[in-house]
This record gives sequence, C-alpha cells and structure tokens, in this order.
Amino acid sequence: MTDIHPTAIVDPKAELGAGVKIGPYSIVGPDVKLGDNVTLHSHVVIAGRTTMGPRNEVYPFASIGQPPQDLKYRGEPSTLEIGSDNLIREYVTMNMGTEGGGMVTRVGSHCTFLASAHVGHDCQIGDHVIFSNATLLAGHCRVEDFVIFGGGSAVHQFVRIGRHAFVGGASAVESDIIPFGLVVGNRAHLMGLNLVGLKRRGFTREQINSLRDAYGQIFAAEGALRDRVAAVKERFEGNAEVMEIVDFIQAGSDRPLCLPR
Repeated sequence: MTDIHPTAIVDPKAELGAGVKIGPYSIVGPDVKLGDNVTLHSHVVIAGRTTMGPRNEVYPFASIGQPPQDLKYRGEPSTLEIGSDNLIREYVTMNMGTEGGGMVTRVGSHCTFLASAHVGHDCQIGDHVIFSNATLLAGHCRVEDFVIFGGGSAVHQFVRIGRHAFVGGASAVESDIIPFGLVVGNRAHLMGLNLVGLKRRGFTREQINSLRDAYGQIFAAEGALRDRVAAVKERFEGNAEVMEIVDFIQAGSDRPLCLPR
C-alpha cells in the first residue's frame, strides 16, 4: 500500500513501490520510479527520468531529477539513478545527465546529503558518501566510496575523488584527490592522509603505516612524480591500499593532481 497525501500531485504514469509515502504538496513526474518504502516529506519535487531505490528519505523542498544546468543540454533523454537508503535533506538538488557525459547521473547507496547540497549532471557518486551542508559538486565529477565533504565545499567539474578521502569545510577543489587523502583550502591542497577516518573505519595499524610510508615517498621533494610513483609501485606490489593510490594517480584525468604545498 502507498500513502499519498491528498494535496500531492503524482502522475498516474509514475511507478511507485510498496510502502511509498508521499507528503503534502509534493510532485512526482510521469517518468519517475520510486522503490519500496521511499518517503517524500512535504514539498518534494521528483522530476525527469529518475529512478530511486528502496528506503530513500527526502525532506522538504528538495528538487530531484530536473534538467541539467548545462547550456549544451538540448532535451536528450538522459537519466538520474539513485540507489537505496539515502538521506536527502532540505533544498538538495540532483540533476539528470547529458549526452556529453554518458547520459546518466548516478548516486550510490547509504549516502547522506545535508541541506542545500548539489549533485551536478553526469556525476558518479559511490556508496556511504557524506555531503555536509551546501556542498556543491559541478558536472562530470566522480566520487568514490566513503568520501566526506565538509560544509560549504565546492568541487570543479571533471574532478575525481578517491575512496575514503576527506574534504575540509569551505574548500574549493579543482584537482583530483587521491584515495585516503585529506585536503583543505581555497584552492585546496593535500594536507596528508585521512588518518582519523581510516582509524574509524577499522584500518589496521599496519595498513595505515604502509599508507603513510608510501605517501611520504610519492610526495617527496626530490625527483619526478611519475618516477616516485613507479618506485612505490615496485616496492609495495601486493599492498592493496597503496596500489589503490598508485592506480589512481597513473590512471590520470582531465584535471591535475591535488598536491601538498
């Protein structure tokens, strides 16, 4: 059974799972699919070709699935895909994808989006990511699992952010952030490893020490970065965490790498 408030406007073509609750004055468009036990509190708008998995909770004045804020968008049938068990607070916005970015914006599961956060077109967000208040993500960004954004942080388009990274509050990020990295500032620079986060998530002392050792060698003052990365790759072959950083750097992207000052 669904529970739809009389003042809500739900298009008859929308697909609603079991146990969906739609609060007062909310609007659900014709191409929307809501999974089981999704809750939309009052004044929520879910538009576009948006698919939302089970047990998502969306608070008032969130606007989900509107056309991308991209002047090149010409109405192509792009989508927004949202996983399960996400918390989406007031005034959060998430936009559909574009032809130039793969046609889909994708959000994982068990994420938290606090008030006024924004997910731009064609972004790819992993699982267990936390967007603190007013975190702004431009188009085409890739955010891996367990990343945390401090309040008021903003991320340039096409930036990659590796697993378990931490972005300090009010940071302006214009460069790729390595997995396990901690960055802060305008423009953001690498401060070291996210040691507090690693300890909280159960990484062993041996894993953390290996990461610290590899980080020190990669970002040493002497020699070329690619040579230092190659040396770390040879030295730590078989170490999954260190190799994650190495692979991230060697994969490269359209953005530079965030470095220490």
